[in-house]
Amino acid sequence: MRAWAVQQCAPIDSRAGGGPLRRIERDAPQPGSHQVRVRVSCCGVCRTDLHVVEGDLVPKRAGVTPGHEVVGRVDAVGPGAGRFAVGDRIGIPWLGSTDGTCRFCRRGAENLCEHPRFTGWDVDGGYADYCVADEAYAYRLPDSLDDEQAAPLLCAGIIGYRSLRAAAVPPGGRLGIYGFGGSAHLTAQLALHEGMRVHVLTRGEHNQRLATRLGVDSVGGAADAPPEPLDGAILFAPAGELAPVALRALDRGGTLAVAGIWCSDVPALNYADELFQERRLRSVTANTRTDGEEFLALAERFGIRATTTAYPMTEAPRALSDLAHGRFGGAAVLHN
Repeated sequence: MRAWAVQQCAPIDSRAGGGPLRRIERDAPQPGSHQVRVRVSCCGVCRTDLHVVEGDLVPKRAGVTPGHEVVGRVDAVGPGAGRFAVGDRIGIPWLGSTDGTCRFCRRGAENLCEHPRFTGWDVDGGYADYCVADEAYAYRLPDSLDDEQAAPLLCAGIIGYRSLRAAAVPPGGRLGIYGFGGSAHLTAQLALHEGMRVHVLTRGEHNQRLATRLGVDSVGGAADAPPEPLDGAILFAPAGELAPVALRALDRGGTLAVAGIWCSDVPALNYADELFQERRLRSVTANTRTDGEEFLALAERFGIRATTTAYPMTEAPRALSDLAHGRFGGAAVLHN
């Protein structure tokens, strides 16, 4: 089968040694115990893929295939697998497996598992013709969503959902969103459906236009002050220097949730201006399967739709480069 592999971590636009990604031929993977194999229809392009390719997140093994927003149909099942049948359309997400036995898994916080495995980082992902997954961590997909629409929901949507809950905005409250890419534009739709006032603070003309089209309450630059104090905020941009900006925008008791798995360093905080009066700063780490099930149900109920730009699978490096440089709004999706 054909697959993209990380041959050397480097900036996505680097041409030294042929660039960080290499198109290779390898044997199609065989599903193991309680695994299924999917013939990949499409795979979303997530900023986490960019972090893996460029080395901000060092790949867990050499030559790993990126991609963790995978949509396709089951074409083989391994021993003991019975949740899905050949021909079923499923989604393979970022959370590939957990140990199920550590103290975090036992208390229902599998997103904090001590020994997790992640698709496209620990194990091969969906920038390929085929992908295998533990059937317990895959999702059935709503019939109302075609493959391209479904792909970004599998990480961008799920992580945005968990981040929204972590920001603890009360009903009818005021949400600030810093950065407006694949995850943020899905989260904004959910927040609006749930009756929140949504203020988007982001750089980039494409992102600002998209936020305006989605009907948010205001759009400003990344470092601007929103028009009203915020009950909660989410930092989607991997820019730690925006954390103090967002904290200053919070009302008393507000929470800033940092959504990314990677973020540049947060500068020193001023206690009086940025933390006092019970402002909170918290990170969001991965997700639980319950988060995924809840979000997919809400996405179907509310008709949440991704704004997508399609690329052929052969142009994965170009899609990642366009993501890095903000050349599109919403999410990119690779098609086989």
